[in-house]
Amino acid sequence: MSHESLPHLIGVDGGGSSCRAALRLGPDGPRHEVTLGAANVSTNFDEAVATIREALGQLCEKAGLPQAELVRARAHLGLAGVMNEEIAGRVAAALPIGRAQVTDDRPTTLAGAFGDGNGAVAAIGTGSFLGRQQGGQQKLAGGWGFVIGDQASGAWIGRRLLEEVVLCVDGFSAETELVRDVLAAHGRDPSLIVAFSLSARPKDFADFARHVEAAAVLGDPLAKALMEEGAGYIVRGLASLGWRKGEPLCLMGGLGPAYAPFLPQVMQRSLVPPKGSALDGALALAARIPEGVT
Repeated sequence: MSHESLPHLIGVDGGGSSCRAALRLGPDGPRHEVTLGAANVSTNFDEAVATIREALGQLCEKAGLPQAELVRARAHLGLAGVMNEEIAGRVAAALPIGRAQVTDDRPTTLAGAFGDGNGAVAAIGTGSFLGRQQGGQQKLAGGWGFVIGDQASGAWIGRRLLEEVVLCVDGFSAETELVRDVLAAHGRDPSLIVAFSLSARPKDFADFARHVEAAAVLGDPLAKALMEEGAGYIVRGLASLGWRKGEPLCLMGGLGPAYAPFLPQVMQRSLVPPKGSALDGALALAARIPEGVT
């Protein structure tokens, strides 16, 4: 049987900074991928859905597949901001896909990292979550969004940086090179930092994370303290999930690997590369969707 006669598979990994999507023509056919902008359905639902639809259109164009063929596709979408079944249903209903499952981005990340195996992940990008897979069961922590969660994430570390900068302006601490750089970028006018913070989105705060990471490597005291604070959250969270010494641990996401030197040695020795990405996990979960599931 040719791949043209089998259901096409679609995987989507949508986060606060980017949306990656893949289309496989049949379970064993060629794979096509695209990457677009943010697709966090809790931040801006309509914008996220429009991004996903655009990604689907680009995938069909790359594959030479009429978009009408999507009605016989199976898809799994792991999206930041999917907090409940109502949101998942709204996303699925807005897409021209025959059978679609929509979850948050945690199950796809675990599926990509370990397949059916055991282990834990600290997925740290614009947002964050922790997860552990044991005996086919998943336990999850975090993923509650920027306002009350996403500890250790790029957005969190950016907001924390600006918080410490204004505390420094008020005399709570001495200026470090990182503080001076942030102040200089805002004309040494704290009111401009406040103005930025009032309209900034998570991805805007996350733009500071790389500066913190680089400054920590150079020994900046504030940058090191922020990375250590984020690492402390990872350690506590993994303990709450039951992670044990020697269990495989993956640091994933754009910022995750940067925390490696700030973790305890017992965790550093357990670090392993993921088998695949969250996008790989989304495709794998799409392949498991049985006939008739919508």
